[in-house]
Amino acid sequence: MPERVETSSPEGVDYGWVMQVTFVLTILVGAPLVTLASIPVDLPTWGARAEFAVRLGAPIWIVIALSVLAYAKRAQGRE
Repeated sequence: MPERVETSSPEGVDYGWVMQVTFVLTILVGAPLVTLASIPVDLPTWGARAEFAVRLGAPIWIVIALSVLAYAKRAQGRE
């Protein structure tokens, strides 16, 4: 059986967990929001579609990331 490579017991917020949860929530929540918001908008080219996704997706990502970080800090304070 191979040895464990490394373990970690972070003091404070586990930023790896925050990044992973942010990634998953952005896909599960952010992608459908951007898709729904794009329905009434005329996006004739792939460039326009990409620009729309970035302009709307970036603020959604920031809100999700800050929310997950706030949750992690609050949860850490309860321990």
